[in-house]
Amino acid sequence: MLHRHRMSATLDDEFVVFLIGMRINQWWRVPDWWQVGTAMPRMISELMRQPELGLLHAESWFGRTTLMVQYWRSLDQLLAYAKNREATHLPAWAEFNRKLAARASVGIWHETYLVKPGSYENIYVNMPTFGLGAAGTLQQVGTGRHGAAERMQSNQS
Repeated sequence: MLHRHRMSATLDDEFVVFLIGMRINQWWRVPDWWQVGTAMPRMISELMRQPELGLLHAESWFGRTTLMVQYWRSLDQLLAYAKNREATHLPAWAEFNRKLAARASVGIWHETYLVKPGSYENIYVNMPTFGLGAAGTLQQVGTGRHGAAERMQSNQS
């Protein structure tokens, strides 16, 4: 469903934006990058089945370099998931380091951003629910929220 109005998303507290992806360096080593590429969907499936782990939403883009944007409720929850021996991530990370890291056939990367209230803004026009709009509360832009600076100010609470 398209939201035909100007929409903006908010979250009540600080949150985390986590960018993660992989880059295929040697396309002919299909088993290597396939192993890495199939690990992430298993993790996302696990996280969606267990919302108490803290993942709010994820979006993906694919090419030679992949990108997934994840929104997390807190940095503590992201770090706890990364270190959880019972979860899917840690065994996949260990296997990558054991079998693939030295080969350089596929690279992996991530960036982590802690976002505090009042330090972000967004706008969505003629878009389906997307990005932060899917992770937070999406609302029609009204009085006092038309400009980026106004939205930044209103996101401080």
